[in-house]
Amino acid sequence: MTVTERIDFGSLTIAFDDRVLRPREWTAAQSRWAADLIATAADGPVLELCAGAGHIGLLAVAASERRLVCVDASAVACDYARANAQAAGMAERVEVRESRLEEALRPDEQFPVVIADPPWVPREETGRYPEDPLTAIDGGDDGLDVARACLAVIADHLSPGGSAVLQVGTREQTDVLRAEPCFADGRLAMIEVRQEARGVLARIDRVG
Repeated sequence: MTVTERIDFGSLTIAFDDRVLRPREWTAAQSRWAADLIATAADGPVLELCAGAGHIGLLAVAASERRLVCVDASAVACDYARANAQAAGMAERVEVRESRLEEALRPDEQFPVVIADPPWVPREETGRYPEDPLTAIDGGDDGLDVARACLAVIADHLSPGGSAVLQVGTREQTDVLRAEPCFADGRLAMIEVRQEARGVLARIDRVG
């Protein structure tokens, strides 16, 4: 039997259960960084990839009038994202799509700001986090399988001049990602990397 919990996350109250990754307070830093970018970004909706319960994206757009598109492959996570948007009074401007990343968006969709919180724990280390759903933390052999999929979406759907905020686990992982084709071919640039309490945030801009 699953039990719904609620936790304060910034100005929001977020519902979830043990089938969904528990919101971590430190990840509000990703929301705040995205909110700063949203304040000066071009018009258009915000995209959140690997949204989980929707907490990071919802907090990012809470002080604006932006629309938010949340994407997650988990039906349970999507149900919570919708419920959390409703509880926050944002249901009319939040769309939740249950989908794999590569199938979630139309080819012509563009977003001035993208938020991505993929699983980033290397597979052999997932046993260190028995309280977390495996699918929400398993990032493959080097922890970057889903982050690479997020980068592919960002490269195709980030508006010219737009910015993304990607969460991973370590600075070493950001160094590995810099070798991805979307950076090597000049479409994207990793502008800034910030160390947070339990992970790392990287700002990625569309430059080409």
